[in-house]
Amino acid sequence: MVILEQGVMTIHTKMTKMKIDTRINGQGNYATEYPILRHTKRVPYQIGSFSSGGIHLSYEIHGSGGRTLIYLPGLLLDADLNRRLARDLAEKGNRVILMDFPGHGSSDKPVSVFEHSMDRYAAHALALLDYLEVDRAVVGGVSLGANVSLFLASSYPERVKGLLVEMPVLDYGMPDAAAVFLPLLLASRHARLPYRFFNKVVQALPRTPVEALNSFLNAAATSPDQAGAVLEGIFVGKLFPSLDELSSIRAPAMVLGHRADFIHSLADARHLASILPEAKFVQAKSLVELRATPKRLTDNIAQFLNDVHSLSSKS
Repeated sequence: MVILEQGVMTIHTKMTKMKIDTRINGQGNYATEYPILRHTKRVPYQIGSFSSGGIHLSYEIHGSGGRTLIYLPGLLLDADLNRRLARDLAEKGNRVILMDFPGHGSSDKPVSVFEHSMDRYAAHALALLDYLEVDRAVVGGVSLGANVSLFLASSYPERVKGLLVEMPVLDYGMPDAAAVFLPLLLASRHARLPYRFFNKVVQALPRTPVEALNSFLNAAATSPDQAGAVLEGIFVGKLFPSLDELSSIRAPAMVLGHRADFIHSLADARHLASILPEAKFVQAKSLVELRATPKRLTDNIAQFLNDVHSLSSKS
């Protein structure tokens, strides 16, 4: 069956049944269906949804096989941000899973602040591994996704083969992150009319061929109630594991950092790499290298994944 979904041709394939997201912009009903195979210029990928804690969450699968990486997005961003990386790594023999957190992308957007915290997001990522029957995987992400992966690795070490941590936000960067996002939180509570007007303007903008840029446009189109719930829930909760919890993580890790960003401090990335017992640090040339000119970093990541899976096979 061929479906035209939001202007993109999708094809149902006769594979194992799973829940798929049939909603437009997070609204509508869920149905149990065959997975969708969405075609890109290079590699088709599956999109689907599952339920965790009563919340329907969207995910994508790029590639196939047992060499699995689950890679998580940044604050208010969605799978568009990491889709190019997922395609590139899938072409190198990996199976890459992307997931939208609650309040993000195509997932449900609960307005209760209690649904949004690092540890709850980590539990949702674990639930996705369970749903897809993945026993162990490399876990990682960028910014918020990096921190969530640290919670997952410290709380469920038996499920984590390795860690891929891009631009973590720890004690150096957290005050600056709060300074940036606190005004946005206040605007979502006390300036809803101009906030909603801004949402409507962004929603009307055409999306671009640059998927990472689309992720930021999608974030800007998030309603004030939904964005405010995410921001408040994240910033009133525990933002990263303790020093003891981090130093107990034994999985091999790669930590990516760069200089030109006061929220994602290079000092945080270097510090984390020094804390994790089995970590290596790789410095990006810029904030956008992995999204704009990714070959060098993608090759480093692919080699790291090869090493992790080889080590896991031997053990």
